[in-house]
Amino acid sequence: KETDSETDWDLHWAERDWVYEVFDTMHLESWQRLNHYRNGRELCRKDLLVKNLKRRRRQLEREGQYDEARQYDFFPVTFVLPREYAMFVEEFKRSGGVWIMKPIGSAQGKGIFLFSRLQEIAEWRTDYRQSGRGGDKDKEAKPEAEAYIVQRYIANPYLIGGKKFDLRLYVLVTSFSPLAVWIYRGGFARFSHSRYSAEPSDIANMFMHLTNVAIQKTADNYDARSGGKWDLRPLKLHMTGRWGVEAVDRCFWNIQIIIVRSLFAVQPAMIHDKHCFELYGYDVRIDDTLKPWLIEVNASPSLRAHAR
Repeated sequence: KETDSETDWDLHWAERDWVYEVFDTMHLESWQRLNHYRNGRELCRKDLLVKNLKRRRRQLEREGQYDEARQYDFFPVTFVLPREYAMFVEEFKRSGGVWIMKPIGSAQGKGIFLFSRLQEIAEWRTDYRQSGRGGDKDKEAKPEAEAYIVQRYIANPYLIGGKKFDLRLYVLVTSFSPLAVWIYRGGFARFSHSRYSAEPSDIANMFMHLTNVAIQKTADNYDARSGGKWDLRPLKLHMTGRWGVEAVDRCFWNIQIIIVRSLFAVQPAMIHDKHCFELYGYDVRIDDTLKPWLIEVNASPSLRAHAR
């Protein structure tokens, strides 16, 4: 039952920014619940997620838990630009390959691009310096350029029908202290509408590299009837027919463990409050060896059954 009251309510399904701005100035009754934690960005902003994952791995190494530390290999090699630009260049010159740039705070595929040469990000570096955030004395009157993360591109995705896909999984956290996690049994795969190609000439074709619906629905061959989605159950049955039950069960077990380990990584940083819970949308990609990779975590995932 909806209410217009500012104070008499049990559950407030609020926007993230509202929680960030208002939570510390209000009093909540013991029974009232909010759908976001105060510092949820620690898990859902791309640069903070990677920072926490790396910190967790270092902590485990310091404690001598080397086997567990090695399990934190489920995210691609990542650097935050421009802060870690020198380290990125050193790694790029050592290993080369294709990399992907993502704005730290954007969603729906906005601002993402791939590159295989340092010259291809020269324009981004120029924009950043001219914004006044790159340390140049000559600060022009331009909007501030957004910081990015740069990741080694997963160039060997598992394909179905020659097309790339990722998984959207829903995870409910009712407590960070102690950690209480619920993983929804459903979920779905989001497919590209163009057949995948690793050829350098196709590096700029986002319709084959990004599976975000916001990107795919602008393609000429977009199928609005199906929306390029496939429920998790038929996907697993298809995978089982090719790989067998044991391999597929192990893959999806590893995905669950990735989710738990990512939450362990941010647990020390989270401001726990008994009034808060969070429904996360985890985006996971599987490569052609059935290894799952954590792509990102969304704090306000779409919940519409008919969403395309």
